[in-house]
Amino acid sequence: MKIDVIGGGAIGLLFAAYLSKSFAVTIFTKTSQQAAELNKHGIVLVKDQQSVSFRVQAKSMDEYEKPGDLAILAVKQYQLETVLAKLSEIPACDSLLFLQNGMGHLTFLENVSANNVYVGSVEHGAVKENSYTVRHHGEGITNVAVYNGSLSPLSRFMEKAPSGFPFIFQDNYYEMLLDKLIVNAMVNPLTAILQIENGLLIANSFYYQTLRIFFSEIAGIVKLKDPEASFEKVVHVCRQTAKNRSSMLKDIEAGRKTEVESILGFLLKEAEKQKKNAPLCTVFYHLIEGKERETEEGK
Repeated sequence: MKIDVIGGGAIGLLFAAYLSKSFAVTIFTKTSQQAAELNKHGIVLVKDQQSVSFRVQAKSMDEYEKPGDLAILAVKQYQLETVLAKLSEIPACDSLLFLQNGMGHLTFLENVSANNVYVGSVEHGAVKENSYTVRHHGEGITNVAVYNGSLSPLSRFMEKAPSGFPFIFQDNYYEMLLDKLIVNAMVNPLTAILQIENGLLIANSFYYQTLRIFFSEIAGIVKLKDPEASFEKVVHVCRQTAKNRSSMLKDIEAGRKTEVESILGFLLKEAEKQKKNAPLCTVFYHLIEGKERETEEGK
């Protein structure tokens, strides 16, 4: 199988590196400069103080012409519109796997012309150190589900995927994404606003109480079947990633746009549909937007 990985961020580099063990991988980047660096150095994967280089073909998105058997879209939600517009101009791949955080990207999927559309939820921890180096600091799994179309291409892909980089099939794409959304919504905004590592959300009793109250608001919006079990998942993630800085905090620190729209923005739209008040979601959403504004004005 020929795999196209679209996106040269941490997740794109991570997936392209591991999948190159089993597939012919081409990674498509935003800039021709990054593609040139990748073709020169390969993807350098750093894990457990060891570095390994993986050779993949790299091209910029402007060179996307002949699609592979499966395209993995590893870009942020706010970049999706541009990428999908590019794919609509060419004979695009018939099978697409979307790996965005949150659930805001579901609105884009409604208009995708590919016959087979899949969604994924990534539980790996990865940091991009430079244009061709990614650090894998948290092993996990990738949950995948069918949004529409046939399961067969996804099954063939999962059968051939390297054993050390597992993909787990889930029957219900909505429930799968919702599980990840709750963790992202709880951990990312609070750590970004407070500028703390994940573990402090449960280690500091005042932060923990805020986490509890915030969770109650979110649970009411998404109508969780087992709220206590869902909250324990959040606590477990905080404990397992105690020394990590969330992706939203790292985006704020680096002056990048965050994925708050796909996470809290989605929840606010759901609350509006149900005519429910969501004061904490609203406040945290505006605080993150304010942080983004600060970095924009400081540039």
